[in-house]
Amino acid sequence: MPTKILPHVKDLTKTSDLLAQLREFDIFQDVEDSALQWLIEKSDYVLYPKDDHIFRAGERADHMQVLLRGEYVIRRESNGRRQDLGMWKAPTVGGVLPFSRMVETQAEGICLRDTYVLLLHRDCFVEMVNTSYALTQALVTVMTNRVRDFQQMRLMDEKLLALGKMSAGLAHELNNPASAILRSSQELHRHLVQTPERFKAVITMQVAEEAVDRLNTILFDRVREAPGEPELSLMESEDLYDDICDWLTQREVSDRDCLVDTFVDWHFRPEYLDEIAAVIPDAALSPVLQWVETNLTTEALVTEIQAASGRISDLVRSIKTYSHMDQDPSLEMVDIHEGLRSTVTMLKHVLKKKNVRIVKELGSDIPKVKALAGELNQVWTNLLSNALDAMPERDGRLTLRTFTERDCVCVEVEDNGPGIPEDIQSRIFEPFFTTKGIGEGTGMGLDIVRRVIDHHNGMVKVESEPGRTVFRVCFPVE
Repeated sequence: MPTKILPHVKDLTKTSDLLAQLREFDIFQDVEDSALQWLIEKSDYVLYPKDDHIFRAGERADHMQVLLRGEYVIRRESNGRRQDLGMWKAPTVGGVLPFSRMVETQAEGICLRDTYVLLLHRDCFVEMVNTSYALTQALVTVMTNRVRDFQQMRLMDEKLLALGKMSAGLAHELNNPASAILRSSQELHRHLVQTPERFKAVITMQVAEEAVDRLNTILFDRVREAPGEPELSLMESEDLYDDICDWLTQREVSDRDCLVDTFVDWHFRPEYLDEIAAVIPDAALSPVLQWVETNLTTEALVTEIQAASGRISDLVRSIKTYSHMDQDPSLEMVDIHEGLRSTVTMLKHVLKKKNVRIVKELGSDIPKVKALAGELNQVWTNLLSNALDAMPERDGRLTLRTFTERDCVCVEVEDNGPGIPEDIQSRIFEPFFTTKGIGEGTGMGLDIVRRVIDHHNGMVKVESEPGRTVFRVCFPVE
């Protein structure tokens, strides 16, 4: 069936060497000459000039394209930016193929040089099946390979997208403790500069050994006990601040403004100050209290640095647990809770950004399952990411639930988002199916979930209604 040639396409007269050109295609090696001659007769021979579009996004896909000479690049627009998806170079076959369900093009093809093409309309495919089984089989092989290659590319996009999200989250999470370490270390350096003068003032005083012992007891009891005491309310802090100010003012202690803030932070009540004043001379009170403040401030800064360093260490440990970067990919007995915890850590920046409240209803005595831990973490990542994407900016609630059911360990991920429309619930596990915009999702997340669960002989199902969507995943213990 001849094709209606578009105005920008130059229709060419078929030449006698077209059959020889088709013979250069590897896929046509087992196809008889008569079938290739049929392909030539049923097709239009056209020229797409350099820089012209061989197809545009959103156009109806009605033609198979047999590229004899030339090449074109496939581009897709994402978030206002064009992205090159690949290059098609002759000799190759593109466009719609027999038994393909493609309806319209999702990207644009731009010729990098003059491109000579045989165009075969899809209405000829039925006749092709009856004309040559070998030709049909060759083209179906092309379609199969194209789907496989495209799926691999989308899987890579999905992994890169997930890696990008994890990297952004990790950078965000590491920034806070790293900044805290820098800030505390700078403050510690500034603070220690004052130490020699305060030490000189203390060392030149005549203080009895018993008094020194009592000072040490009071000081280090505060260092040990204060972190475990309940945090003061705003009113309690203000009352303590006033009491300490009054105490220091009455005794004419110098540098009161510096001392009072530190003493409030450490719950250093007036009765502790009374104990200090009772064992030292009046003249030694200011230097001794400044020495006490120096030790408390140093302890606080070192504690902050230790906490921030510990947070970084915890993040690195979570990354190793999540990725299993230090283990071989082999079946092992996996703790479901450990994988969920590390995945939540990786997504914590999203939880904070969207102000989502996470509820954990984790069962006790949940047995380990024999699985590939890295693959299970892909399941948790995709389910949690989808749930977070679906939830509102405020008042979001994400529930993680684990329990045993017969010989299986089950995990439920529940969100209070708008739900999945009933008419598409049966399609959500299809590869490339997505309700997200271009550049926001690849449509492979739930397909990965399904394939991983199938690989582990498990099952997944979804229940959804407005305000409640639950994905349940169950794995056999063995």
